[in-house]
Amino acid sequence: MLWSQSGDERETKTKTQFNVSLINSKKLETQTFTRDTSPSLKPTFPRRRGADVSIPDVTGTEPRYMDLNYNSLVQFPAAVRSLSHLKELGFHSNSIQSIPEHAFTGNLALITIDLSYNHIQTLPTFSGCENIQKIDLHHNEIEELQENTFHGLTSLSSLDLSWNRLSSVKQNSFSALPALTKLDLSSNQLSSLPLMGLQSLTHLRLAGNDQLTELIPGEELPRVRVMELPYAFQCCAFTSCERRGGGLSWDKDVAAEFRGKENAVLSSQGPFRPCLHLLGGWMVRGGVWLVAALSLVSNSLVVLSVFFSPASSVTPPKLLIGLLALVNGLMGVWSGWLAAVDAWTFGSFWRYGAKWESSFLCRLSGFLYVFASQTGLFLLTAAALERCLAAAAAARHDKTDEHDARSSSSPLSVRLSVVLSFLLGLAVTLPPLVAGHSSTSLCLPLPSSSSSSSSSLVFSVSLVLLDALCFLLVTLAYTHLYCHAHKAPPVSEEEAALTRHVAWLLFSDCLLYLPVAFLCFSSLLRLPAAAGPEAAKGVLLLVAPLPACVNPLLYLLFNPLAREELAALAKRTCGARQRRGGGGRSAPVAMESTYDEDAEKQSCDSTQALVELGGVKEEEEERGRMKSETQHSVAFVVPRH
Repeated sequence: MLWSQSGDERETKTKTQFNVSLINSKKLETQTFTRDTSPSLKPTFPRRRGADVSIPDVTGTEPRYMDLNYNSLVQFPAAVRSLSHLKELGFHSNSIQSIPEHAFTGNLALITIDLSYNHIQTLPTFSGCENIQKIDLHHNEIEELQENTFHGLTSLSSLDLSWNRLSSVKQNSFSALPALTKLDLSSNQLSSLPLMGLQSLTHLRLAGNDQLTELIPGEELPRVRVMELPYAFQCCAFTSCERRGGGLSWDKDVAAEFRGKENAVLSSQGPFRPCLHLLGGWMVRGGVWLVAALSLVSNSLVVLSVFFSPASSVTPPKLLIGLLALVNGLMGVWSGWLAAVDAWTFGSFWRYGAKWESSFLCRLSGFLYVFASQTGLFLLTAAALERCLAAAAAARHDKTDEHDARSSSSPLSVRLSVVLSFLLGLAVTLPPLVAGHSSTSLCLPLPSSSSSSSSSLVFSVSLVLLDALCFLLVTLAYTHLYCHAHKAPPVSEEEAALTRHVAWLLFSDCLLYLPVAFLCFSSLLRLPAAAGPEAAKGVLLLVAPLPACVNPLLYLLFNPLAREELAALAKRTCGARQRRGGGGRSAPVAMESTYDEDAEKQSCDSTQALVELGGVKEEEEERGRMKSETQHSVAFVVPRH
């Protein structure tokens, strides 16, 4: 205990020992306590959480106030039970591990007990302390509350069990506490809370119990004025909410004692933690459904045209474009997933919101979003660099033939870049999946100005900076490519079309990334919001997944190769169906096509035979003419005699 002296006198700290004789009806016990005392100085007592504990004068009288805080006590002194006139007992900030049974049976006048900041694992029964009004047991290691622990404490009005390891509370643990008005169970491991006997509560704190996802019915707590709950959705049954630390607080009368707290954030509910609908209004809902449908359909067509069309082979740049479409399709899956959850919980999302946020499906949804966006950006970067390297190789070999220039992009290097892109995407995506950084019902690892998690902030900053670096790199590379485009004319129309397509992808994705980057930077830097939370939610749901729709549409609508590949694929598919089909109108069509092929083959064979026959006849006529001329010349030669 520290003692101070006013004026210019020096502070002193002396350690003395005093004996407190505790007389029991059966035997005499003497307990020695260690104290910091100085008889000539005015005491200044340490304060913790507003507790003001006085030091008793134990000389000749039985103490009413006992303060043994900030010591190294390991065992609870059994002699305390003999102090029948003791009113306040302070043992906080020690190392007490257990309290013996019936430790307070003789303390009939006890009003306040402070046993916080110890290592207590089990609690005895407090029966017999009928006048006790306040018990502080926060910051211990208590795991379970029995039904008889607080039984019979008819005057108990305040009970603090926060920051323990409570995972089980028996059904009747609070049933015999008619005067209890303040109950603090925050920062524990509760998954359920029995409300029997809590009808007189005015203050209930449950923040920090992440496993407590059940709803707290308001009719069970008719007098409650202040509630701190782990999830915002549990506040939906009440009028207004405030965020404090690790949970949400509902204050019916907006109590003045919470007005001055620095960590209070008003209106914690909102678009990112709605009560009724996950997606909000019908405009956003319709946009999400449209994005999901367009993304799934268009990306499926691109994948089919690139990997399954017989019109052309899969070149390295087409491989990157096909994989980009495959990854963009995952973004459509994410949008469709959220739309399905919104439809399933339509009008009553608050009933399922807490379980949804803490479920593995929510984290998997966030995994799909981050993996699709980041891996798609890495693949787009690889495609842009491949086009630049191919153009540079074509410039170096502009005097070689077309085949050498076209094979300038090494398939091995492209495959390595694909593997690297997917590995980077997984490396970026796994941290939020494992750690569960989700702070909203959209299951996205968004930075929050009220979030105390530094890891979430670092993760968000890293994503934004990495995306900006990728866009800057590909923009510089393509700028260099077009500045030197006159030195290397396109090798073929296909190569030129693919180069133009990647340029369109870069331009559109950069434009669509700007509002998302602005939203992230404004949240990270805690700038004044340029738009409300509704607009921010619209950007995340509609603008962020929009590249997954625009990229395949650009390939299908503006690339002539895509139309040729889809036409060839459709023709082959129809032909295969006709060959597999039997009976009806399909068989004659197949036979007719077979007859046409045979007739065409016979016509070609006959034409070739006629050509060969005409050639043979011409040769025979030539030989006959030469022979006749020879005979004619011989006929005119007369030998001389």
